[in-house]
Amino acid sequence: MRVDERTTPSGISVEPVYGPESRPAGLGVAPPGEFPYTRGIYPTMYRGRLWTMRQYAGFGTAVETNRRFRELLGAGQTGLSVAFDLPTQMGYDSDAQLAEGEVGRAGVAIDTVDDLAQVFEGISLDQVSTSMTINATAATLLAMYVVVGEEQGIPAGKLRGTVQNDVLKEYIARGTYIFPLQPSLRLISDVFRFVTDNAMPFNPISISGYHMREAGATAVQEVAFTFANGIQYLDSAVSAGMAVDSIAPRISFFFAAHNDLFEEVAKFRAARRLWARIVRERYRGSDASCLLRFHTQTGGSTLTAQQPLNNVIRVAVQALAAVLGGTQSLHTNGYDEALALPTAESARLALRTQQVLAYESGTAQTADPLGGSYYVEYLTDEIEKAARALLKEVEQLGGAGHAIERGYFQEAIARAAYQHQRALERGERIVVGVNRFADEEQAAVMPAPDYSALAAQQQERLKQARKQRDQARWSKALESLKQAGEGTGPVMPAMLDAVRARATVGEISDTLRSVWGVFRPNA
Repeated sequence: MRVDERTTPSGISVEPVYGPESRPAGLGVAPPGEFPYTRGIYPTMYRGRLWTMRQYAGFGTAVETNRRFRELLGAGQTGLSVAFDLPTQMGYDSDAQLAEGEVGRAGVAIDTVDDLAQVFEGISLDQVSTSMTINATAATLLAMYVVVGEEQGIPAGKLRGTVQNDVLKEYIARGTYIFPLQPSLRLISDVFRFVTDNAMPFNPISISGYHMREAGATAVQEVAFTFANGIQYLDSAVSAGMAVDSIAPRISFFFAAHNDLFEEVAKFRAARRLWARIVRERYRGSDASCLLRFHTQTGGSTLTAQQPLNNVIRVAVQALAAVLGGTQSLHTNGYDEALALPTAESARLALRTQQVLAYESGTAQTADPLGGSYYVEYLTDEIEKAARALLKEVEQLGGAGHAIERGYFQEAIARAAYQHQRALERGERIVVGVNRFADEEQAAVMPAPDYSALAAQQQERLKQARKQRDQARWSKALESLKQAGEGTGPVMPAMLDAVRARATVGEISDTLRSVWGVFRPNA
């Protein structure tokens, strides 16, 4: 290794300067809006429409979350993004033993459809686009959202938004899975079919590289492993009898933006091109099917508890990378998120960061402003090449499902995380305020919030909901759901009826657990 050798965080070699010779001879770049969409999926990009500005929020109770949503909408936010607590994500009610100590901590607690209705009280669902970060229980929460719409007088066909519904990355990076692999894939395909059959302007899945990146994946791994999961979902949908061109245009993606500005911009450009080529080569997809539409969130794992105001700068750099890379929507983290849930002030500042980029920076004036940069074009090519190599490894293992069962993704990400940590410890990678330019004072420590009163309040609400519902209707609906799970047909119609009967998230999940069982790692 040369003394002056440099690499990106993904290990791509960086030369002191780049020129025309860095680009492969004869490799042209199509303009924005043309296959393979390296420079953007729309011809005019942000001149036609700015990215959607979302701020992820979910605070304990539905009432608190509703209050924050109203504040964000009043501040100019254009889309809502819901965070759910861990019991909701894992299919447990707020009074379940396994929910103890977790009710309302990581997001809003949702037990029945009435809780979700409270989240959106005073907000007409046909006037907002809602993203729900939920996976194993995604079908249940989508059913609840549809029923909230019904009870507001809004049909499913007028509901806009995204449900994450990406359970494969839960097996890889987060752990909020419930069912074994095949029933989970069946449920995801069922959501695909439901959204399509009801002509909903709704993305039935947001395939997430973000959480793998947060677990330690490199930018290259983030692209490759996300697309490996995307291929698995499309293959499952095709096996279930759906046409690629009815599903692929509805798929969205979710990526992270980290600190290396140029690698991140190139990552988004390479991802757009690689996905277009995969869908065309593997499925003969239409142009609409080849479009990579993605949401970006700035990197939570890059935020530091030490010198937390430095995070304002990190978030701005990361948001700039997402915009220069052509994102369709963006969430910017609050600078205090390494300490606690963001305050209203820090969430507002995060939103203002996006607004400054949109209206003051000039980045929205032209499509792909870094296109043609020798360095960015080189990185774009290298990331696509490296991601293809990883995809080939996954294919040789039999696809994402088999790779998950063999621990391939988990081991690769763990190695990358270890190497990153070692580089920090050796001072090869610098984090300002942590391993360089650190102050004498210790990192700020916030007192742990007391969630016991919130949990008791939610449990009482749940108790009353169970008393007030029609018991015969509830029992019949859950029996129908069980029969649907035992069969081979769609599950969503029975799930909707269970939601209408005020069955809880936990009861719906337990009914399907009784049929499908649960996922056991390395079993």
